[in-house]
Amino acid sequence: MNSIITVGITGGIGSGKTIVCRCLNIMGYPVFYSDQEAKKILETDKAVRHDVTALLGDKAFANTIPNREYIGQKVFQDPEKLARLNSIIHPKVRQNFEDWKIKQNSKIVFNEAAILFETGAYKNFTKTVLVTAPKSLRINRVLSRNNTSLEEIETRMASQWDDSEKIKLADFVIENDDQRAVLPQLETMLKELMNG
Repeated sequence: MNSIITVGITGGIGSGKTIVCRCLNIMGYPVFYSDQEAKKILETDKAVRHDVTALLGDKAFANTIPNREYIGQKVFQDPEKLARLNSIIHPKVRQNFEDWKIKQNSKIVFNEAAILFETGAYKNFTKTVLVTAPKSLRINRVLSRNNTSLEEIETRMASQWDDSEKIKLADFVIENDDQRAVLPQLETMLKELMNG
């Protein structure tokens, strides 16, 4: 069990980390999606719902359904609230990852998380990967896929560290800039992980 290489994979909004994770999945590597898991916990865990309501107020949920727009507006403009929200949800996500990890039949497992470095969670992994893309491209990607305003995207980006900060802590950087092919970069990274 201790010989499993755990790799945290992250990137700012619109960097394309989910695409990179799908490529890894297709290549046969298990990927745990922390952000999806966090959403599931928010929807299904009564204790979490109670704590989030205490933090953000009754409007955080409509019956038991999270009001994501309201929650986002509350936390992305208030670093203290964002940190407190993360402290409610992230320990449960982490435990679910640990439970999932030991069931995988792979030497390397990946964990996709949006704020790996910001929360200090990167310290829990054997290695870390940062997916990067130019800011203008990231904004265009998010605008084309989400019903989100430019202002909301920029607020979300401002709540995440700049890539220049993350690069200092990342073991690998995958450039997803629509210029360089991602697959050869992943193959090089996987070779290093296997031999490391």
